[in-house]
Amino acid sequence: MSIEHESSGTVVTLPVAAPAAQSATLSPLIDRLVSAHGATWLTAGNVADWAAAGGDRVIFLAGDPVRFPEALDVAVVLPELRRHFSQRFAVGIATREHEDAIARRYGSIRWPALVFVRDGQYVAVLSGMLDWEVYVERVAEALAMPASRAPTVGIPVRQAGAASDTSCH
Repeated sequence: MSIEHESSGTVVTLPVAAPAAQSATLSPLIDRLVSAHGATWLTAGNVADWAAAGGDRVIFLAGDPVRFPEALDVAVVLPELRRHFSQRFAVGIATREHEDAIARRYGSIRWPALVFVRDGQYVAVLSGMLDWEVYVERVAEALAMPASRAPTVGIPVRQAGAASDTSCH
């Protein structure tokens, strides 16, 4: 802080830092998955390539931690699950601005959710916070499941009367 006296009065200058960059999640616990546990931020633009990179992968759809506080519990448990399964799966976290699109892509309708993919294909989704024993059991099941079709409609829905360049007639 500095104080200067000018002819028109006293000017006080306060040190003001630039605002910190806002995180992709607004939660230090979720951000920590990237900074301390090697998770990858996922967007609608990079999720397909990330999922297709090979092997088992888990996409964390946290949602708004204020609306879905159990997302913070999942953020704490997820690295422990990964450690329990000998780092068998990579972790990606959907950014807040892209998580709705990513959730639609994999048919997830509840937050928080862990979406399991293998070699770019949907495997399973675990929604909500679970007890440790249940998590271990369900993750083991997901890692043993074959890939399948994501639970999405799969048919583009168009507004009635909308112009379309394709037709079945």
